[in-house]
Amino acid sequence: MSDSAGRVVRVQEVNKTFGTHHALKNIALEVRQGERVALLGASGSGKSTLLRCLCALETIDAGSGRIDLFDQPLQAAGRVSDEVRRLRRQVGIIFQQFNLVGRLPVMTNVLTGLAADLPLWRSLSGRFSLQERGRALDALESIGLGPQAFQRASTLSGGQQQRAAIARVLVQGARLLLADEPVASLDPESTRRVMDLLMTLNRDQGMTLIVSLHHAGLARRYCQRVVALRQGELVFDGPTSALTPSFLRSLYGSASEELIQDELADEPSAPPALSLVA
Repeated sequence: MSDSAGRVVRVQEVNKTFGTHHALKNIALEVRQGERVALLGASGSGKSTLLRCLCALETIDAGSGRIDLFDQPLQAAGRVSDEVRRLRRQVGIIFQQFNLVGRLPVMTNVLTGLAADLPLWRSLSGRFSLQERGRALDALESIGLGPQAFQRASTLSGGQQQRAAIARVLVQGARLLLADEPVASLDPESTRRVMDLLMTLNRDQGMTLIVSLHHAGLARRYCQRVVALRQGELVFDGPTSALTPSFLRSLYGSASEELIQDELADEPSAPPALSLVA
């Protein structure tokens, strides 16, 4: 078996600067199919920048290394691949801000996950087939939002909106999920439900998960591996069991207090098997 078998992400010597600020410094890592990886770091460590580079929302520095997805070039040396649109279809992205259109029904927001595979006129006009609408409804039912399918998205709670964003990824059929601080603005119960749902996607569909977090407790509970960043540099790549308070203080000093928070007192229950859409 070749070294590339099962490899989903490969990052080689990547740098990213904004003006004089060096946001990423010689980052190198690999992520394999089915892994749950926590991207950990205090505010300003480069987590969001790295995730945006992994889906080519940010272009790495000219002369910098390269990023491959599914062993296909995404970007290299400051240039984005001609195949970027095709590769993005396999990548689901969830942000802290949910990115839903509040005045539109939840169902319509979820159906935008199909936009990359539809003619532009159909996406803009909202003309989706009965089969496509059924697929979106199945996704909403699977995450407990079936009754809210035809409500305006703005009427949902924060946790419900984030779950709707996850349903959009389900409809898209993504193989890799990049989640940028998906629970940062949620209450503890909503945090638990969203993180349980992400773990279910990984377990039941084999979706590879890279989730940016700034709470070490969540990383330990929900992820197998942690990639820790500090001021744009990768300072640790290993098991989440290593994330003890003393180890975090050795990595981050006084900034570690931002990471050593434990808003979920109990271990999460095993998430139920969901009837997820194909």
